[in-house]
Amino acid sequence: MYAKYVGFSAKLVLEDGTILDGIGFGYPTMKVGEVVFNTGMVGYTEALTDPSYAGQMLTLTYPMVGNYGVPSYDVKDEFGIPKYFEADHIQPKAFIIHELSPYASHWSSVKTLDTWLYEERIPGIYGIDTRELTKKLRVQGVMMGVLKVSNDKIDDNELFNELKKNKRYDMINFVEEVSTKEIKEYGVRDKDCVVLIDTGVKYSIIRNLLKLGYRVVTLPYNVTIDDVKRLKPKGVVLSNGPGDPKLCTETIKLTKELLNYELPLLGICLGNQIMALAADATTYKLKYGHRGQNKPCMDNKGRVYVTSQNHGYCIEPRSLEGTNFDIWFKNVDDNTVEGIIDNEKPFIAVQFHPEASPGPYDCMFLFEIFAKLMKSGKHV
Repeated sequence: MYAKYVGFSAKLVLEDGTILDGIGFGYPTMKVGEVVFNTGMVGYTEALTDPSYAGQMLTLTYPMVGNYGVPSYDVKDEFGIPKYFEADHIQPKAFIIHELSPYASHWSSVKTLDTWLYEERIPGIYGIDTRELTKKLRVQGVMMGVLKVSNDKIDDNELFNELKKNKRYDMINFVEEVSTKEIKEYGVRDKDCVVLIDTGVKYSIIRNLLKLGYRVVTLPYNVTIDDVKRLKPKGVVLSNGPGDPKLCTETIKLTKELLNYELPLLGICLGNQIMALAADATTYKLKYGHRGQNKPCMDNKGRVYVTSQNHGYCIEPRSLEGTNFDIWFKNVDDNTVEGIIDNEKPFIAVQFHPEASPGPYDCMFLFEIFAKLMKSGKHV
């Protein structure tokens, strides 16, 4: 399969005045978003469908992308969930890479990367130095950008004006966009229930909860405690998701009530931050975030795990003082909080992604810990 939606004019403009000219692919259009980078070497299909990237423009540091094409959404796992994706459509506003493979070859591939982006109306740019772009984001921090892909010559001033008109990433509650709008059930109806509060959940989280032997019911981000109690769950999961956790006021309110209800809780990524905010701790924005598949984290017993991560916000460690939470995991690279635990009540949360997808499966045991909490209500 050969790329066909390629060869357009393309220009990426950053809020610091940087102008990057490249070659456009995918769908010819203009999009504005926060420009972030991911250092992973594989898994662009999973990354592009991760709802945590909503509102952002994703840059990959790995130099060549698209060589293994795109599999079909119609291929399902044993639970009827798409096997190779984390949501039912592409989540980032745009895709920024160094080199697009001109052809795709893989037994599972049904289309090329450019065709997939075209079908979902997502613009892409290649032929730029993504390593240099990444260094700029590391030094100056993530910033807003605008990408235009067009058949015609692109005017720089048009892009700068578009950038000025749009709201900053931090001002928008993207959870409202990515959360389910209705109750969804997965698994066998007569099995015990786990409630999942969907603030942008990845399919792999649902998949791993089902593998524990539970039925999973996903609820919108703004449900009430009564909505949760009505389902008589054995436990509640607060999912990953995009944006500033402080904007998730309705989910924070729900979580405060869940902390008093003492039902086993598992927070993942955004869910970790929401759980901390519900306990009256606080969060802050990282300079350029943690997005990759080889992030080392150490638990409170000194054991180190390789983790998959995708987040731009973090818990302020000193703000946990006076709460019932202790730091459970720390990032080995920068000592940031990567997990919290209540040593009396059955509440645990991690900043990284134990389900990976993409990434290493070193921390899959966290789902087993959650299962034991749901069975006993106590830490084991």
